[in-house]
Amino acid sequence: MSLTVLIDYESGNLHSAHKAFERMAREADAGTVVVTADADVVARADRVVLPGDGAFPACAAALRGAGGVYDALVEAVEVKGRPFLGICVGMQLMATMGREYSDTPGLDWVGGAVVPITPSDPALKVPHMGWNDLMLDAPHTVFDGVTTGDHTYFVHSYHFEVADPALRLAHVDYGGDVTAVVGRDTMLGMQFHPEKSQDVGLRMIRNFLTWAP
Repeated sequence: MSLTVLIDYESGNLHSAHKAFERMAREADAGTVVVTADADVVARADRVVLPGDGAFPACAAALRGAGGVYDALVEAVEVKGRPFLGICVGMQLMATMGREYSDTPGLDWVGGAVVPITPSDPALKVPHMGWNDLMLDAPHTVFDGVTTGDHTYFVHSYHFEVADPALRLAHVDYGGDVTAVVGRDTMLGMQFHPEKSQDVGLRMIRNFLTWAP
């Protein structure tokens, strides 16, 4: 039976994400979903999800200090090619560098840097918080049943400037382009919270759980 793990490295409330992934796994007959801080469980996973809330440097430090979980994650994704999904700061950690408070190395799975959101319209407040319209930039299995204009839920003050435009799969407008989805090979990242994005987010979770890259 397929095993999907949500990595618990004490950088976010995993309850709602766990429930959403469990529900979609049941509906899609996509195996078991567990939340774990155990490196051995991460190493056995068929799919890996990295959530994250808070500041990039704190999340990066917590992940690297999480008792072998970091090494298991890198092994699963880089060596074994397991499907991976980063959510919110978990997506930002895919970048080469985070520039929040100080320059902090990321996983460097998708080239680019995480920088402050600077809307061109001063009436737009930071953080970017609430619903926004997805604009799909490239086709991907994760978008099956999703169209440009569908809403997803965001909460963030920094965004991912992707070096290679081909790896930005979707964006939103918030006084300028803000990256919403990145991806390459077996890796995906979503800046928004799919578990809080109602039917659209649940559909993308299901698509990830059944994706065979």
